[in-house]
Amino acid sequence: MNFRKYTPLFCFLMVSCMVLAQDIPLDFSIGEKYNDRYKYSNLLTISNDGTGGTFLVRSYYTGVILRPKGYLIEHYDANMQLINEYNYKLKNSNLVDGYVANGQIYLIFLDYDYDAFAYEYSVHRSPLSGMNFTRESLLTIPSQEVSEPLDKNYYNRNFSSGFTTSVLFNDKKNAFVISTHFKKGKTNKHFIYLFNAGLQKVVEHDFSAEVEEKNYAFENVAFSTDLQEAYIVGKAYFKKKRFQVSERKFQYELIKVSQNGAWTQTFDGPGKFSEALTPIINKNELLCVGFYSNRKDNRYNGLAYFNINPTTLAINSRKYSPFSEQFMMDKFGRDEDKVIKDLVFKNVNVAHDGSIHFNAEEYFVTSSVQANSSGGRLKVTRYHHNDIVSAKLSADGDMLWTRNINKAEVTQGDGAYASYSSYTKDGNTYFFISTAAENPQVLPGDRLLFRQGLSRNRNVFVIKLDADGHLSYKKLIDDKDARLPLMVSTPLLNKRENQIVFYAKRGSKKQLVKVSLN
Repeated sequence: MNFRKYTPLFCFLMVSCMVLAQDIPLDFSIGEKYNDRYKYSNLLTISNDGTGGTFLVRSYYTGVILRPKGYLIEHYDANMQLINEYNYKLKNSNLVDGYVANGQIYLIFLDYDYDAFAYEYSVHRSPLSGMNFTRESLLTIPSQEVSEPLDKNYYNRNFSSGFTTSVLFNDKKNAFVISTHFKKGKTNKHFIYLFNAGLQKVVEHDFSAEVEEKNYAFENVAFSTDLQEAYIVGKAYFKKKRFQVSERKFQYELIKVSQNGAWTQTFDGPGKFSEALTPIINKNELLCVGFYSNRKDNRYNGLAYFNINPTTLAINSRKYSPFSEQFMMDKFGRDEDKVIKDLVFKNVNVAHDGSIHFNAEEYFVTSSVQANSSGGRLKVTRYHHNDIVSAKLSADGDMLWTRNINKAEVTQGDGAYASYSSYTKDGNTYFFISTAAENPQVLPGDRLLFRQGLSRNRNVFVIKLDADGHLSYKKLIDDKDARLPLMVSTPLLNKRENQIVFYAKRGSKKQLVKVSLN
């Protein structure tokens, strides 16, 4: 018998066993299933009520031609029992985000005032009990009305409309920044505002001088411990520079704003182009981590680390850690022109020893024109959520490992059901993925591949990535246990109790699902 020809199969089976062998200490419980009168809705925000319960806000749509008619606020207790529902009927209002703080729920809206010819940010707030909302104006920006003023897609900004604005929160939602950029003729005004969770305006900075040469698409933000300073990272697109085909048209920049002014730092070095950076405040340190490319247009080549003086933004140290040849081969194959799309940060965690673990997801948007049933033409927009790239750096910025989890998801509607969420505990990171596939494909090199299945119901898998970068997985929730699909990309993370709450909904049924890490 020729054992040599069976060696690859034996090795593959051994890898499969190793990937599956580790125990994943997770339990889940499913809340009561409730009827819901609004079949068409989108989950906008989910928050902790401060006592272990859950607040969530949905926009709902009704009518023969679906139109937004208001917002449904649901309050669940710690046992996932529905305590109260409140129908906040607001037509023609656009909710930006919401959060719970100081015993109140805050809802931030951006609407156009046709009498004042201006955009207005307003906040509707209410005590958690009673739901008695009051409204107050936060900002007013004179402008003509444009089609899409709020730029939620930070990775593909449109600066030609005349007015764009964006809102960035940190994970704790104890502060946020608002960026407003208005341009018409020779008028070119860009302001950055910093608010704390109590709606106090901490900083108002005129950023207009910077936008004479560049347009800014802000992506990520971090705040100083006292919430007096904001550190914003984003792409700066050159406007007047003449480009060759091979030249890059943007660079990543870090902007610090405080009551004393603003400072800017760039990162690109000779032959190194920064990609997908995010700022981190760790005790008294300011760090920026992400990726870099050796090329001017396509593939990422490794991890980037910058230690920055939080006062002056001078770079104390920088490190570039190239991906291994095997990682590049696994990720891109032999096609050197294959493009990795924008990497969107989903989770950044700094451990007690100072090591940094971060996760990002490939994200891009495509559109096409299709014929509809009446013979007309309809533009269809698709949102792609592809591979997960996970990396760990030492406290000094050296690469410890990188991993790639292969998946491909695309949605035309509510993105809450696509993508993934992650949670880090005791050096282990747990990824939660919802898929119709029955099992992932186990690949050599400690890798997993999730393919789309055909079932209407969806399973929930958890992938464990331990402190040494080893992968294991298990099917956490079978589609026969939870008949409603989970909105895995918009969870409520309860780090005090090491619990994750997911909202599940289909049609006229809804429920909560709670996952506990033992």
